[in-house]
Amino acid sequence: MDNSNKDIAQRVLAHIEAIYKDVPGVNDYLDLAQQLVHAARLTDPIRHKNATNDLWSQQDIALITYGDTILKEPQEPLTTLKEFLDDHLQGVINNVHVLPFFPYSSDDGFAIKDYRRVNPVLGDWQHINSLADDYDLMADLVVNHCSSESQWFKNFVAGQGEGHDYFFTAYLDDDTANVVRPRTSPLLNPVATQQGIQHVWCTFSHDQVDLNFKNPSVLLEFVKIIRFYLDNGVKIFRLDAVAFLWKVEGTRCLNLDQTHHMVRLFRTIIESIRSDALIITETNIPNQENLSYFGNANEAHCVYNFSLPPLLLNTFLTGDCRYLKQWMMSMPPAQIGTAYFNFIASHDGIGLRPAKGLLNKEEIKTITDTMQRFGGEISWRTGADGTDRPYEVNITLFSALQGTVEGKDDYAEDRFICVHVIMLALEGIPAFYIHSLLATSNDYERYARTGRKRSINRRQWHRDEIKQILADSNSPNARIHKRLIDIIKMRKQQPAFHPNATQFTLHLGDQLFGFWRQSMDRSQSIFSVSNISKQAQTLSLADINLISTQGWHDLLSGQAFDTLDEKVVLAPYQSVWISNK
Repeated sequence: MDNSNKDIAQRVLAHIEAIYKDVPGVNDYLDLAQQLVHAARLTDPIRHKNATNDLWSQQDIALITYGDTILKEPQEPLTTLKEFLDDHLQGVINNVHVLPFFPYSSDDGFAIKDYRRVNPVLGDWQHINSLADDYDLMADLVVNHCSSESQWFKNFVAGQGEGHDYFFTAYLDDDTANVVRPRTSPLLNPVATQQGIQHVWCTFSHDQVDLNFKNPSVLLEFVKIIRFYLDNGVKIFRLDAVAFLWKVEGTRCLNLDQTHHMVRLFRTIIESIRSDALIITETNIPNQENLSYFGNANEAHCVYNFSLPPLLLNTFLTGDCRYLKQWMMSMPPAQIGTAYFNFIASHDGIGLRPAKGLLNKEEIKTITDTMQRFGGEISWRTGADGTDRPYEVNITLFSALQGTVEGKDDYAEDRFICVHVIMLALEGIPAFYIHSLLATSNDYERYARTGRKRSINRRQWHRDEIKQILADSNSPNARIHKRLIDIIKMRKQQPAFHPNATQFTLHLGDQLFGFWRQSMDRSQSIFSVSNISKQAQTLSLADINLISTQGWHDLLSGQAFDTLDEKVVLAPYQSVWISNK
């Protein structure tokens, strides 16, 4: 073993000691560390093309999609998806997150039955490999739970075979009063097994049974799965629901120290196999708790910026950016080697828990009331006091931005573009849910068919239908798609929009939301200013302190500014990117 591999082995050992120090029966840390090194095949790293020390740049744009969002029978959906990306988004996006593409029993993929198979309804590993050849592929590592229909759980019920000891159980009199969950169903589900009734822990649904990482065999199995995904082209790992992974009686069972150490262990192993691979943590929790998953630049490379969607929604519904500005000023710049993963819409809808401490109860109620008027649904969770609280809004982003608290209006398209212009300019890596790029409205038919609220935001388009719509310049879908593509292409050319470039919040009143970005070599500055109201607003260039010796112009409109005492009138929901390059 060379020195680099010895160093990796020592780091793995240190992680193991931190994770299992209080777990009875786990004593031989060195042996477990060696088993992990062997399972990950750390002496046999992946040789990948065009490796670089730069993990990301302003060129990085991510797309989030299900494998079967675009359909064309009898073609495999993953083939259809690849064709759609190549035809409409080649050169626009370079990272593709295909939501769980494994066999599953519920939750549209997040109750996995088999981690090593591609859902045959979608295609096979050859189709996944094909995507990974042309795009940086993100895949979900669903570590907290798996399906009650998995072979592992069947073996648990039988009391023998692989998986028979993989699941977390508890007693009804255990202290679970402080456990934090995003659901209203009972936490413990009684299951008849060969050993009698056992109460399995279900953070989410009773079909999603929590795994027990206190058993090192579970960790070993997931390290083998990680290696398998890397061998099949996965570059980016989305750690789904990872905040709930470790459980200790009497605690919140959320964000425990062992969970953070586990993320560090995963990072050590993944980076050791493929140096440009990334970890993104999916932790839909209040802002400061979410930020803790950066660690000291030794945990997640990226964290989902979960507070951004509800704050932007609040801003555009009220026409007031005070809460958004307060949050922006409180956000620390990401350390080099880490970045925010910015998004506004996702397959789950718009989470409200990350707004805790940022928006008051009245603001949250304004959001939920308005979204219900716009055809959205509200999902709930049970708080520690036993009361139900709004957890997320289930609605497409295009439907959510049809108006303001005053009702629907004629500014929907401009408002929709404006919110994305802000996201594209912010510090971090921007990610688009595919339905935002398609301007998809609420799918009530799918919701009625499935009975699941989240289905309202998970439409399946037929390939010929969406192709025809995008070719029709009179359709709002085509207009929005083209405008967003043009803005994305402009964004990708600007070094001031590097994910780690400097960012400062501007103070321009409550209707103009602005911030300054400066490239890492200081050669470019961009002042991003957006009118977030439906009344025209005047921007005085003197208020943003432009340097008089440099020429300035708006990247979005091409307008040049002759003098720095000009006053620029911004139409409702108009944005400017004022740049010196």
